[in-house]
Amino acid sequence: MTARDTSSVGAPCWVDTWQPDPRAAKDFYGQLFGWTFDDPEPMPPGLDGGYYSARFRGQLVAGIGQAPPLSPPGWLTHVRVHDVGESLARAERAGGKRLGLADDGSEGRFAVLADPAGVPFCLRQSGAGDGVELADEPNCWAMSSLHAPDVGQAQAFYGALFGWELKAVPNAPFSLWLLSDRVVAVVAATDGIEVPPHWSVNFAVRDADATAERAVSLGGGLLMAPADTPGFRSAVIRDPQGGVVAVSAATT
Repeated sequence: MTARDTSSVGAPCWVDTWQPDPRAAKDFYGQLFGWTFDDPEPMPPGLDGGYYSARFRGQLVAGIGQAPPLSPPGWLTHVRVHDVGESLARAERAGGKRLGLADDGSEGRFAVLADPAGVPFCLRQSGAGDGVELADEPNCWAMSSLHAPDVGQAQAFYGALFGWELKAVPNAPFSLWLLSDRVVAVVAATDGIEVPPHWSVNFAVRDADATAERAVSLGGGLLMAPADTPGFRSAVIRDPQGGVVAVSAATT
């Protein structure tokens, strides 16, 4: 089981990718990470591809769902809230914008919204036990990172919405988001041109080079070839439908 706190209000608790063809995405990510999948769950009318919960070693690690028409494929990070409606209203007062609301069929609701920079993410309100069951291990979710054009604006928004606090890291190009003194996410500044504003989702792997090579052999591509960063060797992968995901292997 993950030692990460995914049950407290304000904690990131789930990641999923919404794709034009979720079955094809399931085949890609299943082979890339060794995931198995539950039977598809229904989605709202018009989204007939269904929603697949992914498992690794029998435990929930992520989801793959049908993207709305004309929506680009991508990965989303879900943050736990006490009440979706109240949190949406607070987000809008802080400069966010609601993009959608859906019932996930499992005792809860999630909402898709954008922060003031237009970066989409999700609010998730649900019963006990909902969220990732395995994290911070190879082939599982490791971290979500916000790439923001205005870190001060992001600090004000996410601080007001979730109570996150920003902690600088000496001599590093990123800062940490803390909730009750625990790291919940990372934030880095972006110029918005070479790297557009977005929430990136990073999965741990044992070998970044082998994972990148496998992604290409499965029809994906590389936005960043494997490279060394302090403590990690990382790559950025584009899946066959255009969704982007990062992978990192610890080197220390």
